[in-house]
Amino acid sequence: MGNVLVIAQILDGEVKKSTNCAVSFASQVASFLGGTYSIMALGDDLSGQTEVLSKLGADKVLLAEAAGLDENLAERWMPIIEQAIKAGGYQVVVSPSSSTGKDVFPRLAYRLNAGMASDVIGVSQDGGKVSYVRPMYAGNVNGTVQIASDVEVVTIRPTEFDAMAPVDGMSPVEKVAVPDAPEILGRIQFKGFEKSVSARPDLAEASVVVSGGRGLKSEENFKLIEALADLLGGAVGATRAAVDAGFIHNDFQVGQTGKIVAPDLYVAVGLSGALQHVAGMKSSKVIVAINKDEEAPIFQVSDFGMVADLFKVLPELTEEIKKVVK
Repeated sequence: MGNVLVIAQILDGEVKKSTNCAVSFASQVASFLGGTYSIMALGDDLSGQTEVLSKLGADKVLLAEAAGLDENLAERWMPIIEQAIKAGGYQVVVSPSSSTGKDVFPRLAYRLNAGMASDVIGVSQDGGKVSYVRPMYAGNVNGTVQIASDVEVVTIRPTEFDAMAPVDGMSPVEKVAVPDAPEILGRIQFKGFEKSVSARPDLAEASVVVSGGRGLKSEENFKLIEALADLLGGAVGATRAAVDAGFIHNDFQVGQTGKIVAPDLYVAVGLSGALQHVAGMKSSKVIVAINKDEEAPIFQVSDFGMVADLFKVLPELTEEIKKVVK
């Protein structure tokens, strides 16, 4: 029997949907191991998130509260999580594959002398062991791996797991002791966290995404993308080529080196469909592509395609949608 610990993702006082996805994953793994799952949150003050976390069906919710934990510094988080894993005897520890997860978990694996599977997209049981599926070679192949160490460290791609819905009842809540800050923090200074502020939905969690590529030709022309996204209540995305060309901020980049998305509707405008970009959006439920090049690779992964000049079609499409969207 083995138990699972989920490290919650909290940003601006909000429990992110990616946490619910990680909990869904943990529930599957715990059932394979014949154990339970717990949730751990770290922050300066978690009073506003405790109720949300306690309604996710966990065996218990662990709270680590101390000044400075909102800064998400790996050097501060690692000893706290390590202590909780050893005290609770957890076999698997999991986090969303967010910037925090990518920063903290490889270091945590080293401290625990543990094997790690990153960016996991599937899980199964094989011969009493848990098998993890993860993409390799820019998503061109998926590998199935098992971890041989006593503790297994895992980050998951949230878009590949359904978000755990709140349940009736409340999990018990425990506050854990927070060890003193390690000496290394005396040489590290948290300067701030820069993020893009937008009234649109979060790109990684939006149900509709409208993305533009280098075919938009300029920053000004991205207003065409924004107009359609706003009309559909969606988020704006972009390719790496568009970001590198300076058309839009890199916070909006979709792809292997950007954000991984899986909305209900993905509209790809003026982008060719390079492997790096497709790796970040191919799990979308419906993909609509607009490109004047009929040989563009994006049409190979799209459900609906339009070979046309985006500068003519996109304004017309937006006007037609306005007629039916109130």
